[in-house]
Amino acid sequence: MASQVFYRRWRPQTLAEVVGQEPVTKTLQNALSGGHVSHAYLFCGPRGTGKTSTGRILAKAVNCLTNEGKGEPCNTCEMCQAITEGRALDVIEIDAASNTGVDSIRDLRERVNYAPNEARYKVYIIDEVHMLSTSASNALLKTLEEPPPHVIFVLATTEVHKVLPTIMSRCQRFDFRRISQADVVTKLTDIGKKETIKIEPEALRLIARAATGSLRDAENLLEQLTTYYGKKVTLQQVQTILGITGDWRAKEMVRHIVDNDVAAGVSTINGVNSDGLDLRQFNRELVEYLRALLLVKTGSDDSIDLPAEDIAELKEMAGKASLPQILKAVKLFGQLDFSLDNYSTLPLELALMDATLPLGKEPPPARVEPEIRQPVRPAASETPLPAAKPAVAKGDRTLKPTEKAKGEPEPEPAPTPEAEEEKVEPEPAPTPVELAPAVSAGSGEEEIEYLQLHWLQFIRDAPSSMSRTAAAALLRSAKPKAIENNTVILSFRFPLHKESMEKTENQKIAEQIISNCLGRACRIRCIHEPEANHLIEEALKIGAQIIESEEK
Repeated sequence: MASQVFYRRWRPQTLAEVVGQEPVTKTLQNALSGGHVSHAYLFCGPRGTGKTSTGRILAKAVNCLTNEGKGEPCNTCEMCQAITEGRALDVIEIDAASNTGVDSIRDLRERVNYAPNEARYKVYIIDEVHMLSTSASNALLKTLEEPPPHVIFVLATTEVHKVLPTIMSRCQRFDFRRISQADVVTKLTDIGKKETIKIEPEALRLIARAATGSLRDAENLLEQLTTYYGKKVTLQQVQTILGITGDWRAKEMVRHIVDNDVAAGVSTINGVNSDGLDLRQFNRELVEYLRALLLVKTGSDDSIDLPAEDIAELKEMAGKASLPQILKAVKLFGQLDFSLDNYSTLPLELALMDATLPLGKEPPPARVEPEIRQPVRPAASETPLPAAKPAVAKGDRTLKPTEKAKGEPEPEPAPTPEAEEEKVEPEPAPTPVELAPAVSAGSGEEEIEYLQLHWLQFIRDAPSSMSRTAAAALLRSAKPKAIENNTVILSFRFPLHKESMEKTENQKIAEQIISNCLGRACRIRCIHEPEANHLIEEALKIGAQIIESEEK
């Protein structure tokens, strides 16, 4: 006979043994002792939290020959043992995931009417009931509402929102919650003693964290460890099985973020990738450590489950970082999406660069351009400015009030007041904000100015399905350079970012975001411009015009 796996061998056999679900088990105990057992129950909650185990215990309790269905099962009578061993004919377990059709439910409806073979009640346990088709769910409704008196239904699901409301209304609903790490550690410690396993307390806590509230996952992981390493398990072995890099990597990365050291951070990321470690797992560790840094910064270090030396190191780093900087890093790394490419370091690298960019300096063009554009625009056109702009050098000769009072003192063209008004009308010298409503109908120059001024805001305001993609992260590191026909030219400081944006999927998403900004369909073209060259070019191109206009 093959040995049972841990989660089956150590499955709870009474309601009191169910871990971490006291509100549910206490209610069921009261219902049993008072003789108020319902005809249908709906157990919903995450996987591995005890839903089907509780259903089997309930089936034993109502059919126990010792307690006569008035309390906990005895687990010694013939009926309890038959149900525990899975050979009781009157306890029927159905996997709705593999029996989704209406024919399976029609067959169940016919069998429900037959009396139990040996037990007091027939108990139907339907697992993952949300997987039933709509027609199968509707076929189950009448039986659930008015079942024969000898039938009890226990429906279990991990996705209660997919269960028909009409089914939920016919059942008593119990919500199973994720099991706390402390309860998981207590249960694993008890299993370790009974299985003669020596395991370090830190290793147990790491298993509990990795299980994310699922006792079954934790028990499976413990068995996997003992199968590979034997009866003695260490923290390092648990880290190896889970693919965890180790706290030193996460701490090292947090320190690079705090120090704004992009080069060292990129080196750490690529080192993790070169060692074949799971980048998603590394990011989870990094976010956990950033969270701990955030708690330390806000004075909540009592909530951190870390050794004293780690907390001391976090306090030292928190002294060098501002709260907005830590918040920004937590948000950036916490929202990373690895679904497009599980093995690409690009999401981590982009988040690192965004996190280390000085706060308040994200959109430098937006700070410079409003000061530059207003004096340059009249210099580009040969029309004189209105009297409201007397300080502009280009039009001083024809706009002085004293010359107007003399009539027409020069043979040069001196416009009449009527002609002057005609020229003033179309030249209101709009600010960049005033251009926004009419950008789709404006010139290419106005469009690119508008796009540059609101660039980061457009990316943030994009739908969540696009704003959290790798393409959106790449757009944050780009600068809109120009618009030629229906093509927006994007400038990148790093060749890697340009090559990544040119991938078909990223380019498609970027074009959707920019098209929404401009109000018309457009394409993108990527170019590489090193940061230094790019800044010099911009300064010469724009600054030279301003110097020339001021000298004149």
